[in-house]
Amino acid sequence: MWASGRNVLRLCVGIAACANLPVSSAFAQGYPVKPIRMVLGFSAGGLSDVLARLLAPKLSEHLGQPLVVENRPGASGSIATQRVATSPADGYTLLLMTAADTVTPALRAKLPYDLERDFAPVTLVVIAPFVLLVHPSVPARNVKELIALARSRPGKLSYGSVGAGSTPHLAGELLKVMAKVDVVNVPYKGGADNVIAAASGQVDMSFASIPSLLPLLEAGRIRPLAVTSAKRASLLPALPTLDESGFRGYDRSSWQGVLAPAGTPKDIVARLGAAFGKVVDSPEMNQALIKQGLEPQTNTPDEFAAFIRRELAKNAELIKLIGAKAE
Repeated sequence: MWASGRNVLRLCVGIAACANLPVSSAFAQGYPVKPIRMVLGFSAGGLSDVLARLLAPKLSEHLGQPLVVENRPGASGSIATQRVATSPADGYTLLLMTAADTVTPALRAKLPYDLERDFAPVTLVVIAPFVLLVHPSVPARNVKELIALARSRPGKLSYGSVGAGSTPHLAGELLKVMAKVDVVNVPYKGGADNVIAAASGQVDMSFASIPSLLPLLEAGRIRPLAVTSAKRASLLPALPTLDESGFRGYDRSSWQGVLAPAGTPKDIVARLGAAFGKVVDSPEMNQALIKQGLEPQTNTPDEFAAFIRRELAKNAELIKLIGAKAE
């Protein structure tokens, strides 16, 4: 009888010990066992959509399950962000976030989610530099000459962007602050309208994505002066950065990365990060992304979390400085 009781006791202790094992490890061993959904806050055909659909087939191969792209446009990406924030923390719903997600909190006082509290960073995926360009009639062959021109004509020159808080807008405002110049911002509905405005002379200069400006560049309708990223763009290696052009520390690009809901087991986050790293860092995908004007760049969950914190802080500081408001 006592032996039987001891066996029962051992069984109970064993069950208790198993119950206290990290759930993440046990759960992650079989992950994934069903399709994974990657949500993005923009319509089909945009840069985020192109990126997601480039990555999805290769990620499906590495993970052994389909990766389904779900477009949830609206509210500057906030609808998609909230959708993922309130999803189960099981690794089956991910957010393809953009740099804009770290601007929104500085523009809107009340959001139904918190980027740092409600998400588990997985990895950065790409950096998307912008190009400072001018209309050919502008008498400036480099950034130094452009700034000198702007200082000689305060309030007379204009630059195109795609709305308050957008990356092109913040790129322009940061340059204005660092160069101490007065240049008028002219917002357009989209990136294509923005670059066309510069090519047609509606504005003197613009900050444009690389894919949108290439046809106009080849036609000689615009003159590129510098890229906004910390490093030169792979697709335009001869073009200097703004940092190299005299504005030390200037770095203002768009970027995209992956988040999971907060509480997602660390083993699953690590598995996802490794899969994205293998796909993005492969020579084939590297070339495909560079052709889209994107710079492949992955990192660890901790590194991505630190990156997001820095972006939130610098965006809040710049938004406050220039007094930008949500449109």
